[in-house]
Amino acid sequence: MNIYELNHLLTKARDAARGGRDAWAVQSTGEKVAVALVLNRADWLKSMDYTLAEAIDRTGAEWLSILPTVARKIRDEFPDLNKQDG
Repeated sequence: MNIYELNHLLTKARDAARGGRDAWAVQSTGEKVAVALVLNRADWLKSMDYTLAEAIDRTGAEWLSILPTVARKIRDEFPDLNKQDG
């Protein structure tokens, strides 16, 4: 696991978890797709005209391999995240 990529994606996911859609919207396309997957935001992917399958393909193997780790960390840090709209 590439620790740099893990920390990068974790930082982007934290930003979006704290700042919602506005913080997410300023990220690069690749970051936005990966972060939407981490945060389980299919609605954000839809707003970009991405299906889940397209998002997974766009994310690529390296980030896909760290997605579960990042998602667990985000869930631990933001336990109420899935209870709010964003």
